[in-house]
Amino acid sequence: MTGTGETGNSRTSRPRGGAPTVESVNRSSEIREFLLSRRARITPQQAGLLAYGTNRRVPGLRREEAAMLAGVSVDYYTRLERGNLAGASESVLDALARALHLDEAERAHLFDLARAANASAPGRRRTGSNRIRPGVQRVLDAMIGAPAWIRNGRADILAANTLGAALYAPVFDDPARPASTARFTFLSPQAKEFYRDWDRTARDMVAVLRAAAGRDPYDKALSDLIGELSTRSEEFRTMWAAHDVLFHRTGRKNLHHPVAGDLDLTYEAFELPSEPGLTLLVYTAEPDTPTAEALGFLASWAATQQAATSQAEADSRR
Repeated sequence: MTGTGETGNSRTSRPRGGAPTVESVNRSSEIREFLLSRRARITPQQAGLLAYGTNRRVPGLRREEAAMLAGVSVDYYTRLERGNLAGASESVLDALARALHLDEAERAHLFDLARAANASAPGRRRTGSNRIRPGVQRVLDAMIGAPAWIRNGRADILAANTLGAALYAPVFDDPARPASTARFTFLSPQAKEFYRDWDRTARDMVAVLRAAAGRDPYDKALSDLIGELSTRSEEFRTMWAAHDVLFHRTGRKNLHHPVAGDLDLTYEAFELPSEPGLTLLVYTAEPDTPTAEALGFLASWAATQQAATSQAEADSRR
């Protein structure tokens, strides 16, 4: 079969000098499950192929069909799908992404998995600190009319303006810091009341965490979080097994706030170039809507709470 020149064979190569490490086995499993899940969702009709016969043993494309679409030999495709991306060129990865109809986030995830597979030694990506620079906090505080907060790749809230802290007050009820929207989503009994569209929010959360794990597979804190959620939440385990990934850039949040009631918000996410791994999220409401009015009420409530807290602190120092 004519291909990209990467023929290979069906035997998964192993590191020189001994048996595979636990990390390499886990990485291969991650690659294998991701590629299998993407192939299984595509029908021959979606791929522009004729489906011969009705007795198909797989829900999506056959391995041979995926290999043909990617322009590689079946043996080489089998090697890739068994979790061996070591040595795969960018052109092969691009062809694989096209064959499996990967979206932008999935393509980036595939390249992240390949980068980890080709790493000569485990390396740690530089991650943002839990401490926010004063200048960044001033930017947050200057946003008066919009809830805003800063998160890391583990979905921790590292800093917020007054309205952002008020909006996510149920998350801050847990005294553990930094406040974790991931733990709140899957472990708090309040989550399904706070998130009116909990199922979509939860699936998006899992997809964002899996994308983060692909970018930095050696982030111990992230691995610990995923392990904790997998152990304590059956819903998380089920969603994690889907191998979905997502870029958290823009979207809607439909919340039920204990003070302000129902809120229908849109959000925009902005990466902070000076703080690698950190993202600023800003929430807004359509003008002249019940949500805009409710946000105004929430801002007044938050200001009252903040004034009362400041007064209590001042009294305690006397």
